[in-house]
Amino acid sequence: MTGHKDYLLGKLRGGAPMSGGEQFKLTLLLAWPSILAQLAMCLMSYIDAAMVGRLGSEQAAAIGLVSSTTWIFGSFCYATSSGFSVQIAHRCGAKDFAGARRIFRHGIIIALGISALLALLAVSIHRALPHWLGGTPEILADASAYFRVYALFLPLLQLAVFCEASLIASGNAKVPGILSIAMCVLDVVFNYLLIFVLGLGVKGAALGTGLATACAGVFLLWYAARRSTELHQEREVRDEADRKLIQRQAFGISWPLWIQNLISRGAYIAATVLVAPLGTVAIAANSFAIIAEGFCYLPGYGLEDAATTLVGQSLGAKRPDMAKRFAWITIGTGASMMTFLAVLMWIFAPQVMGLLSQDPEVITLGARVLRIEAWAEFFYAISIVAYGCCVGAGDTLVPSLINLLSMWVIRLGLALFLIPRYGLEGYWVAMATELSIKGILFAVRIGRGRWMKTRLTAPAS
Repeated sequence: MTGHKDYLLGKLRGGAPMSGGEQFKLTLLLAWPSILAQLAMCLMSYIDAAMVGRLGSEQAAAIGLVSSTTWIFGSFCYATSSGFSVQIAHRCGAKDFAGARRIFRHGIIIALGISALLALLAVSIHRALPHWLGGTPEILADASAYFRVYALFLPLLQLAVFCEASLIASGNAKVPGILSIAMCVLDVVFNYLLIFVLGLGVKGAALGTGLATACAGVFLLWYAARRSTELHQEREVRDEADRKLIQRQAFGISWPLWIQNLISRGAYIAATVLVAPLGTVAIAANSFAIIAEGFCYLPGYGLEDAATTLVGQSLGAKRPDMAKRFAWITIGTGASMMTFLAVLMWIFAPQVMGLLSQDPEVITLGARVLRIEAWAEFFYAISIVAYGCCVGAGDTLVPSLINLLSMWVIRLGLALFLIPRYGLEGYWVAMATELSIKGILFAVRIGRGRWMKTRLTAPAS
């Protein structure tokens, strides 16, 4: 399978004709390890939630309270990585592997430096954060402890994210996929020991996930630097002009993603503040339902990774026609898969929620909101995969603006109107409406083709 993938990537990079069947095969060959990785990450969330859920609804609500903030800091790690992984995809598409290696080397130093600053910021606010989010007194201590441990592991999360994104961009999605499964197994082991054997509770859940992520990050760094055909590191003469070009282009890709992350994730925090007064049951149901929905959209994010790689390498090989065909293939595949899973989610919503909580009220409310969200998964898939296509082309500004406006104007605007009338279900109606409109906007952008007009410059060989 790996040999066939390398053969098809060679045809793409070398400018050889590719049939529709070959393009679809290459899409699946790159997507399935990423889907596997997304499944493993989703299972990790299930594991954390299920284990903490056995401790009680208050402990689950403590993690749910700060989850939107952990997403903000984690998304900064992903945005920083994208600035370099997109360049790696373009260089690999142009068969400039020496340039890809330099981008990897420069990028990991910068990414780790940024993540260290993020960790310091997160630690400095860990005590005040649960109060800012409107948490009830009984969950404040656990929420603060969970967020502090998460903050301390941010540089190791960045290491794992950067190496994973770089390997996928180079065309190797298999190793990150396998490592995600290994990380999931480690998460189970560490969580069991720390939560139950050592009795650390909520703090143990954060430590277990952090240690599992650290193990994966260290291995991925070793593999990329020593074993990867495209990224392995060699002694090379330093080129200051080359370094500045790489950094400038990485900033050009990443800064809209940083701003989008800050403002759109800020909208998630605002949503948390809106949901928090609804009570512990609503907070827990909201948190568990978000985790449960993760199974539905995991193919979308797997196809997003494949789309970023295929579009980036197609444009690096100067084949915009191929880039557009790969865009529609990945979007159509992702939408089909997510729609199928949405049907299953609608049917089995109570059973899925029952895996995460033993509280009947939490299960009932969570199942109701999951069934609301199921109707939006088709359009949500389009927005996820189309966003990956745009990022692969280095087009991040307009997609970021689409995400920002849809979150703040549509989702939160509707939520302010619906939550006082319909409670948590009102928020999920607002979210489903926003995701559907956003999917339509991204489909229009892909159809018009302006997203492919990248201005990335090749580093000197």
